[in-house]
Amino acid sequence: MKIVLIGATGFIGSKILAEALSRGHHVTAIARHLDKLPQHANLIGKTGDVTDATQAATLFAGHDAVISSFAPSGQADHLNGFITSYTAIIQAVKEAGVKRLLVVGGAGSLKVNGVQLVDGGGIPEEWKAGVLGLREVLYMLEKEDALDWTFLSPSAVIEPGERTGKFRLGHDDLLVAADGKSHISVEDYAVAMIDELEKPKHNRQRFTVGY
Repeated sequence: MKIVLIGATGFIGSKILAEALSRGHHVTAIARHLDKLPQHANLIGKTGDVTDATQAATLFAGHDAVISSFAPSGQADHLNGFITSYTAIIQAVKEAGVKRLLVVGGAGSLKVNGVQLVDGGGIPEEWKAGVLGLREVLYMLEKEDALDWTFLSPSAVIEPGERTGKFRLGHDDLLVAADGKSHISVEDYAVAMIDELEKPKHNRQRFTVGY
């Protein structure tokens, strides 16, 4: 497939990029630092402002899907940053005629005993605006009646590790392993994302991945 990947040099985006390329997909990587991109025959690097809907629509045109690992940069108000930026990204995907939008989501809107993590306490104050921002992105997508979207939430802890390809999938509840931990490697998160790209099972849904 021909994919646009936003945030391709980031913590999660870089692993999604590696997974997509390893499976033979053609990727247009949109990143702030193109020098951090690997050299690959199926990779094109571009800079661009995806928070400008007109500019983003031009970047997205002609692709089969957009995968967004976008996060606001250099602004104090991450809550508003997520809302305004994804308003533009969603508009651009539709204007460009791209069929699918897959979003790197957060764990904060997952539930434990019916209560979302972000509402249950325990999330550091410095992270909270971003967590709330990603929750608003999910709410925005749920109101879309035309866009084919998917929102993939990681487990509570996502960190570098092994690419095992062995994990569980869930929907709105936090996945907790037998050892009591809620975790996933970035590498396996990327596997779940590209699996969903290739064989969609969660159209217009949020799902989650964990061990």
